[in-house]
Amino acid sequence: MTINSIKNEQNLASMNTFGMQVTAKRFAVFRNLADISALNLAQEENLFVLGGGSNILLTKNFDGLVIKNEITGISVEKEDSETVTVKAGAGENWHEFVVYCIKNNWGGIENLSLIPGNVGASPMQNIGAYGMEIKDVFVSLEAYEIATGKLVVFDKKACEFGYRESVFKRALKGKYIITSVTFQLSKKPVIKTSYGAIQSELEKMGVSQPTIKEVSDAVIAIRRSKLPDPKELGNAGSFFKNPVVARAVLQRIEEEHTEVPHYPIDGNHVKLPAGWLIEKAGWKGKRFDNYGVHQHQALVLVNYGGAKGQEILSLSEAIIQDIFKKFDIQLEREVNIL
Repeated sequence: MTINSIKNEQNLASMNTFGMQVTAKRFAVFRNLADISALNLAQEENLFVLGGGSNILLTKNFDGLVIKNEITGISVEKEDSETVTVKAGAGENWHEFVVYCIKNNWGGIENLSLIPGNVGASPMQNIGAYGMEIKDVFVSLEAYEIATGKLVVFDKKACEFGYRESVFKRALKGKYIITSVTFQLSKKPVIKTSYGAIQSELEKMGVSQPTIKEVSDAVIAIRRSKLPDPKELGNAGSFFKNPVVARAVLQRIEEEHTEVPHYPIDGNHVKLPAGWLIEKAGWKGKRFDNYGVHQHQALVLVNYGGAKGQEILSLSEAIIQDIFKKFDIQLEREVNIL
């Protein structure tokens, strides 16, 4: 890569799923470690690494360098009769990677089908859905340390996984570029269908003993019925995290709403669906000119076309304040704000 590979005033609308019309002062793509090294990133004062653009809200033009991760490749690192260890480039599309694994009958991530974004974002967010999280199959990742130019390996403990959290969203935010992720998948997968509507969807499909492909098909059908396609309607999927609250908070809410769904975390805490709280507060389907809350899923904020990132951000803040006022629960955004 040469300095000529850096573009000036690059429009990022096609590179973020909200479709926000913002520009990067400088922009480059990297496809391998040599590309990254050639950019001399340690000297950059204002740097942003872009993956699939599915979990960000761009609120303004970026006065610095945006680099897009397009490192691809999938390889089997080792295998035995029970498991297979698979390494994927951080720039691989996540859903396409899931499909690849299912075709090879490698189980463990089928419940994470159709989640937007790239492989590199999966450990950053500890993405999860329908009873599975990345940490359940994660082995390690490789990351380029911006300050030193060294390639560092992080195991599961070093990643400090939490609910939609990792060390890369907190203490090490902006210090590393994830280049590859390694997973351990099963050749004799354990089917998980108890979470959400998977079981009922399989029954609709006439399936009683599902394969991982059929579980994936059910998850895809559920997600498509609830969530808008970013190619058709700008959005970043779930905008808010599901809050974890003390059981006393749940009991207080149950006094007025006995039907509140909840999922046990431990003896003292439960997880509440943020979408349920937002819908109960009356936000579901609300539209404000060219942006609003999706009509089928209150967890999703949408750009109907031409909305500004700041408008979406302000809407999210209004929702956060209203939920706190009505339920005394502090919602937290899942998307990254830039």
